[in-house]
Amino acid sequence: MDGDRQLTSTANPRVKFVVGLRSRRSRDAQGVTCLDGIAETRLALDAGWTVRTLFHCAELMGADAAAGAELVARARSAGAETIAVSRTVFERMAYREGPDGILAVVPSPGAALASLDVPAGALVVVAQRIEKPGNLGAMLRTADAAGVAAVIAADPVTDWGNPNVIRASKGTVFSVPVAAADTGSTLAWLAERGLTLVATTPDTSVRHFDADLTGGIAVAVGAEKWGLDERMLAAAGLRVRIPMAGRADSLNAATSAAIVLYEAVRQRSLSG
Repeated sequence: MDGDRQLTSTANPRVKFVVGLRSRRSRDAQGVTCLDGIAETRLALDAGWTVRTLFHCAELMGADAAAGAELVARARSAGAETIAVSRTVFERMAYREGPDGILAVVPSPGAALASLDVPAGALVVVAQRIEKPGNLGAMLRTADAAGVAAVIAADPVTDWGNPNVIRASKGTVFSVPVAAADTGSTLAWLAERGLTLVATTPDTSVRHFDADLTGGIAVAVGAEKWGLDERMLAAAGLRVRIPMAGRADSLNAATSAAIVLYEAVRQRSLSG
């Protein structure tokens, strides 16, 4: 990390720019967002993502100092601007509590829907009107672990570059292909690729483990309060429910997605 002069003023325009990225309007206008954390930034670099600017604070790295220094050197060699900052400045910019001394400015994630290329027989996730960034991020972690080909936000309420989405995803928003589109465009995209829409809903007698989830499918999960809308349900080739024995009438959206996705993974593994 040698050679980077330390930035110590929270009034510096560079600091104000990063703080401003907490606003979706600013992220959309600039086309960038912030990635906070050593592990998350490493994952983004591993996935081929470009880091434009990397801010680092050795004082906050603690036991991760060696890993942090290696990451700074790696980002610099890849063409990123690297800037050392004081603890006060870093904590002003950081999005999470207990930051580890690495914060990167990167292009906002998300591709145009038409550019998403998925193989035949792909496993895809459609998240319609998910309101909580944490749920969207959690779905991405599951999607990454389950080998999902793409995640589409239909009629999105939040953007893929939301720092809380990035944080909850542990950086997997940069490793899983993602896109956002309106519901009509999403349904047309699925139909063009021959993917069967599997709608998760309590209003069906078909349990998720009784359904055939081995082909090219898109598992659709709806908003936390209302679920999938009528357009999604009408377009579904299959509706499935997750059996529930308790008093609650629904599960967390990210949990529902995980349960159905891993049933699909199980079935695909057995079918070879």
